[in-house]
Amino acid sequence: MRSPGVRRLVMGAAVALAGWAVAAAGLGDVSGHPAYLYAVTALLALGLYGSAHGIAVETVAGHVRTVVLAVTVGVLLKTALIAAVMFLVYREPAALPLGLAVAQIDPLSVSALMSQARMSERARSLLLAWASFDDPVTALLTVYLSALVLGGASADLGGYLGNLALNLGFAAVVFLVWLPLRRIRLPTAVAVAALVALLAVATAFFLVLGVALVGLFFRPRLGALLDRSVTVAFYLAVFATGALLAGGVEPGRALVLGLSAFGAQIVVGGLLITRGLAPAERVGLALGQQNGITAILLALTLVPLYPAAVAVIAPAVLVVNVLHLSANAAWDRLLILASPSAPRSARAALARRVLARVPDEQTTADPATPER
Repeated sequence: MRSPGVRRLVMGAAVALAGWAVAAAGLGDVSGHPAYLYAVTALLALGLYGSAHGIAVETVAGHVRTVVLAVTVGVLLKTALIAAVMFLVYREPAALPLGLAVAQIDPLSVSALMSQARMSERARSLLLAWASFDDPVTALLTVYLSALVLGGASADLGGYLGNLALNLGFAAVVFLVWLPLRRIRLPTAVAVAALVALLAVATAFFLVLGVALVGLFFRPRLGALLDRSVTVAFYLAVFATGALLAGGVEPGRALVLGLSAFGAQIVVGGLLITRGLAPAERVGLALGQQNGITAILLALTLVPLYPAAVAVIAPAVLVVNVLHLSANAAWDRLLILASPSAPRSARAALARRVLARVPDEQTTADPATPER
């Protein structure tokens, strides 16, 4: 039986194919529609909020240094590594914006696939925090640096800093409004309306960092509604990706870009900025690279300056996610083989659960069975 991760990949491929068919049939150029960029930004805002909403703040509080390093030094190091490889192979200035576009760990993909990951709660929270905050940082950097590198409009440092201040101001205003109401349990309808309003404002003004910050404290009890919304947004993003591929792909550049992105995460996430964590947690973060709607959004942003952006970035997303599933499955198998203290029957049961990718929420082993 296919694992949930593989089934999701297969379903994602089917949805992407449907998007490609719609675009190829000439039923409409989705990327050219005036509302398309707004819709993609709305998906990004929802993914950022959903990812930040799932962060265990008390867990991350003890690892603020790691998170800050990830979204500052980590982003720059990953971008530099990816861009260096792309430039060495293809000798083109687009290496930098392409590196920025895939340097982030996409929060929408992380939120959609996190339930299948066999990670400690601390590593899970750190990955969610990393995904939530390196994402808007790379988005803002891509918008302002690509113009300089690719020879378009002059880069505007003042505009970048102004947008950053607007993001922080948005989060601060929401926090001040939320503070006196934090002990009140809002009715579901009111909570949903408030969240929709916040996402609408964040989308309209590209406040992607601000909405991620809001997700850390504004957490109405929405049950499974938020998770389902994130999953729907994930597949809408995949459909849009397929539509963008109707114009063709560049498999060579995509393969190099995808391999570079995954390798950069291993170097930065596993070796450089996660010192102090347990070895298994470092490996989990090293293998945590995923890309999705954020990379597609940034591809759309780059198209006016680099027309091949979608043809390179979109298939690179597939490369990264296949690598993610394959590497994490191999790591799971290695964990099984490295557990000699457990009885053979316990290891066999664990192997079945891992290969089926079933979350280990309940243990049915005999009480005498040693803990793993």
